[in-house]
Amino acid sequence: MSEYKYLSGFGSHFSSEDERCPNSLPIGQNSPQICPYKLYAEQLSGSAFTAPRTENQRTWLYRRLPSAVHQPFKPFVGAKYFTQNWNEQPPNPNQLRWKPFDLPTERKKPVDFVQGLHTVCGAGDPRVRHGLAIHVYLCNVSMENSAFYNSDGDFLIVPQQGVLDITTELGKMTVAPNEICVIPQGIRFAVGVDSVSRGYILEVYDGHFCLPDLGPIGANGLANPRDFQTPVAWFNDKQVEDFNVISKYQGGLFVAKQNHTVFDVVAWHGNYVPFKYDLNKFMVINSVSFDHCDPSIFTVLTCPSLRPGTAIADFVIFPPRWSVQEHTFRPPYYHRNCMSEFMGLILGRYEAKEDGFAAGGATLHSMMTPHGPDVKCFDGASKAKLVPERIAEGTQAFMFETSLSLAVTKWGEETCQKLDAEYYECWQSLKDNFTIQ
Repeated sequence: MSEYKYLSGFGSHFSSEDERCPNSLPIGQNSPQICPYKLYAEQLSGSAFTAPRTENQRTWLYRRLPSAVHQPFKPFVGAKYFTQNWNEQPPNPNQLRWKPFDLPTERKKPVDFVQGLHTVCGAGDPRVRHGLAIHVYLCNVSMENSAFYNSDGDFLIVPQQGVLDITTELGKMTVAPNEICVIPQGIRFAVGVDSVSRGYILEVYDGHFCLPDLGPIGANGLANPRDFQTPVAWFNDKQVEDFNVISKYQGGLFVAKQNHTVFDVVAWHGNYVPFKYDLNKFMVINSVSFDHCDPSIFTVLTCPSLRPGTAIADFVIFPPRWSVQEHTFRPPYYHRNCMSEFMGLILGRYEAKEDGFAAGGATLHSMMTPHGPDVKCFDGASKAKLVPERIAEGTQAFMFETSLSLAVTKWGEETCQKLDAEYYECWQSLKDNFTIQ
């Protein structure tokens, strides 16, 4: 994969122009009568025009042709298991665990990123801009002469296997396992791969991902703004006569044809941008005295709801770190939660369940469904000598946590055939150790 140039910072107002076209950004105004290089000015708004300045998100694009130059949209049928129908299956409150999702390994059956989208679970309705969906992507070829955009919300993409070479309207990004990227609502992009690829996607309808407030932590810690990267301007100068634009709209997929590429933005400026982040740069905050802290201290990004402190979705990681607590059962505590917790594993072995939970698989612990360490983990941690210990080395687990109650799709519960019917057994050997002295 190619190495690309990036701008650094989260929430910053950036200006960028393709180095092949110096001075392509208008000076002093956004939309002059005639733009430099006779480009078209187009604004992409990620918030209402009248949103408060601190929340206002928009970017001005200077492109060779406006986005409106395309044929009418028609239904797209290339992603069979991509859905927002949450009524396919009856509710299932059980603890759920999926073995690694199958990869499309045969080149005779090429599957690109859009065709390889499979919805696992979700809640809400994109028509009223409330809810989320969790997908996996399973692909083996690059998107060719096509681009995808999501009218319904943001995509947070978590690669697990294979490097993604992502071209967006604002430039190019390479995103490898243990990195993430966010493609905001409406931004068009194409995904290239050089090997069989698998990963997870968190889609939110309500708003956009932002950094969590730090509160008593102070000004520094967790994911630092300077470590987020957005691409520099780049445009495709090759002639394209048959190009497909795929749109996700109100949960459905549609395609429109045009005779030019969408990747024709020569320059842009704004704060509504795609970005990537290296999870290795997360600054862990943890206990240095006693007790196991709540997992919220590992939040990388959040999509807030209208209720203070309650998220539509949090993206949480469990990175390598030191464990030093005294007089403490150090692994995650047994738990019932008013939130829904979907976990995935990028690499290694998760500390609380080293057996059965494999990279490329997932778990779902729904609202108020009890969960926690398996028998092996409980026994080991109960007897362990409490010395400073490096944990989760070579591992990266993550969690999509939401205040919404998630419904599992038919593909997730039946068709994929990866649901582990024996998951519940990991707790069955726990013993009643109660004694009265």
